[in-house]
Amino acid sequence: MKLSKTGMGTIKLNNIDEMYPAQSILLQTGQLVQYGAGLFGYNTIPLLVRRNIEKVIIETLNKYDCIECLLPTLQPDTIWKNSGRYEHYVNDGTMLITESNKGTFCLAPTGEEAMLEFAREKLKSYKNLPATYYQISEKFRNEIRTRGYLLRGKSFVMLDAYSFDIDEEKMAESYENVRKAFLEIFEKIGLSVIPVVADNGAMGGKKSEEFMMISEQGEDKILYDEVTGIGLNTEILEREDYKEYLKNEYGIDDISNLKEIRTMELGHIFQLGTRYSEMMNGKFINQEGKEELYYMGCYGIGVSRTLAAVYENCLINDEKWGPCGFVLPKSVAPYKIQIVPKMENAEKVELANKLYNILKEKDINAILDDRETVTMGAKIKDCKILGTPYLAVIGDKQEGENIEFEDMQSGTKQVISIDELVNLVK
Repeated sequence: MKLSKTGMGTIKLNNIDEMYPAQSILLQTGQLVQYGAGLFGYNTIPLLVRRNIEKVIIETLNKYDCIECLLPTLQPDTIWKNSGRYEHYVNDGTMLITESNKGTFCLAPTGEEAMLEFAREKLKSYKNLPATYYQISEKFRNEIRTRGYLLRGKSFVMLDAYSFDIDEEKMAESYENVRKAFLEIFEKIGLSVIPVVADNGAMGGKKSEEFMMISEQGEDKILYDEVTGIGLNTEILEREDYKEYLKNEYGIDDISNLKEIRTMELGHIFQLGTRYSEMMNGKFINQEGKEELYYMGCYGIGVSRTLAAVYENCLINDEKWGPCGFVLPKSVAPYKIQIVPKMENAEKVELANKLYNILKEKDINAILDDRETVTMGAKIKDCKILGTPYLAVIGDKQEGENIEFEDMQSGTKQVISIDELVNLVK
């Protein structure tokens, strides 16, 4: 990508939101655009980071034998009335609806109903089970209190997956399969998460866990034991039977060593049992030729929330100025290196273009800062704004075809040749 084609100018950061500095920087630099409370547009780099997160999710779930599909976001009210959740979602103002001469339609806040409708025609026999379907799509919730920019908005991108099994034992196996996949997903993205015992709440069902990242920006408080890795949402303690629940479902009989910390929820998984199958008559034919209800699991990752967590987690600070940009994790950074040549020197510009083209040939995505009216210092600052992991400076200090190469995470610099640079970035 050539920056001259993006219309990007120099922007001085000021009045950065102390609670959410990374997203504040994204907004000030035009990488996020706010259209209203909880409604955001993405410029190219955050969008590509989001797609890379989605790519990690898709590749990992496919590895764990899950099946990708895509359901409509606009849905007829009938499927929600069939489940009995229509009145609840409409009365509390969560679900956005629209009236037309063809009936009433809903913007989906979640996907249990639509996925059960999708699966029932495909999973008619025990021979078709187990099966786990998933999608990555936009969801809509009329949040009364939007918070934290992408962390809680009215429109958000979500991975939602649903497993279908013949009995409770097989449901638990599918649950464990997706649980492992989720842990692998967050590890690949570069976020450290804690699986936390949670209450199923309005979702119903038997068992659930949240995937929490330790963060002062989070809305949740958990009890956590650093030694054993055991964690639980403090909401669990509101249950009258919490001691029996923790012991029977999770094998936890002592929480005296757990300490309270603040966290951000990035994912949630549930064993739903037959609740939704009962409500929507979701059945299959068993080995004896009789109808039985599906045992279902439900699994979600907030993709746009995870994107926000990545940016907040990779924020860098200048000792003098405070928050000044990011170093994106290499696993999801859309561009691996930013090339900054001295535009007044024709030989340096030629070398920069040569490097840029070689990187393209090697399938290494790079940014060439070919803006003519921006100083070298401002361009180097913009590398931090865009979150590029590596920086290549081609200025008067470097002789011949040597290039100053900087790892933006460690701050280490070295003067190397093009071949050496390509090998390091690869």
